[in-house]
Amino acid sequence: MAEDRLEQFKSDIAEMRIKDPHVGLETVLFWLGVVAMVAGIAVTVVAYFRSHNTSSALNQGDDHIIALIGVAITIAGAAVFLRYSLAAFLRFWLARLIYEQRTQTDRIVSARDGTMTARDGNVTSGV
Repeated sequence: MAEDRLEQFKSDIAEMRIKDPHVGLETVLFWLGVVAMVAGIAVTVVAYFRSHNTSSALNQGDDHIIALIGVAITIAGAAVFLRYSLAAFLRFWLARLIYEQRTQTDRIVSARDGTMTARDGNVTSGV
């Protein structure tokens, strides 16, 4: 019975034409977000150490700006990463929720039809 439900779920997903998150532009942007987070952190750390290894105020100012750019890249990468990772999760969560609600509705309708039939046949059910 569980295998039948799984096959039904897979066919329902196929009917909904939900994109697979492991292909296409979404995957590229997901990994681009990860790379941007790591690169932004690396740029920030390198700029921090560069600013402390010089006594020139002009060079330190430039390194501070580079560090801020690294922080901005990290934040942008985190936003892209979150957007595409949550989109993939929520897409399948919503499909599963819809499937479970349809299954629950089918159970309620079949239970209601069963009690209606029992009442129509003069069978009392304690309700």
